[in-house]
Amino acid sequence: MAKSVRRVVLGVTGSIAAYKAPLIVRGLVKKGAEVRCVLTPSAERFVATLSLATVSKHPVALGMDDSALWEMAHLSLASWADLVLIAPATADFVARLAQGRAQGLLDALVLSTKSPVVVCPAMDAEMWEHPATKANISRIKEFGYCVLGPEKGELASGKIGRGRLVEPDEIVRSVFT
Repeated sequence: MAKSVRRVVLGVTGSIAAYKAPLIVRGLVKKGAEVRCVLTPSAERFVATLSLATVSKHPVALGMDDSALWEMAHLSLASWADLVLIAPATADFVARLAQGRAQGLLDALVLSTKSPVVVCPAMDAEMWEHPATKANISRIKEFGYCVLGPEKGELASGKIGRGRLVEPDEIVRSVFT
């Protein structure tokens, strides 16, 4: 990424690894970034919006029909961001990105931004190894998105394999190098 990154949209999708999102926000803020968070509906089951709002010091965007957002959030956040960071990114969300879908606020935002997009996958090893996921990862790389991870290690399922979210400190470090 670049040292000039100052405004980051952190998109959080519905993975158990979403519990690490406040650590990512805190790390970005400590490095001087202003962070706005966008949660997919399934992400709300894994991480509290209050936690993200507290560490980012900004309201969390939940959907295009969010009454707290007076403007078209996908367009305003897309143009505001120096970087769109999606961590964690589920296999389903990667598939939506690969298809160019605009099902919700986060995927519509990605389609609308001219800023760099970094995708940090997190899923079980079998999902990561599936040919469809591999094809979707290749496709989003063709779009110019940077893919960071996943790492090999213990997964939520208890298995050991590739699919683990890159550690928050490493994600933050990659944004500023």
